[in-house]
Amino acid sequence: MKLSAKLFLFISLIILSGSCKKNQTGGKSTLKGTVKHHNKPIPDAYVYIKFNSSEFPGKEYTSYDTYVQADSYGNYSISFFKGTYYIFAVGRDLDVPPPYEVSGGLSITVKNKENLIRDIAVTED
Repeated sequence: MKLSAKLFLFISLIILSGSCKKNQTGGKSTLKGTVKHHNKPIPDAYVYIKFNSSEFPGKEYTSYDTYVQADSYGNYSISFFKGTYYIFAVGRDLDVPPPYEVSGGLSITVKNKENLIRDIAVTED
């Protein structure tokens, strides 16, 4: 009897720990938007994601946990589990000679099964 109770407790803990995903990509919440410089989309920008952070971790891409690349219209989409994230975009504005690197970011808190639309405003470095 004691063995079956311990086995039940062990299995319950495994199931609960796997169902409480937080602060990572791949969940049922989404963040979509456009990377923009002066309201103009920045094509193919990189959008870096820092898990469990509301503070700017810096411009070094190795400070981030993962990334996505915007499409040729500057649009990006990320799926998340609930949690707090810092999103940082980097791209090039090809219309400003020479092509200027532009960057900017924002902090977001995502609730379970929430769909957010947030454009990322970027500026010259």
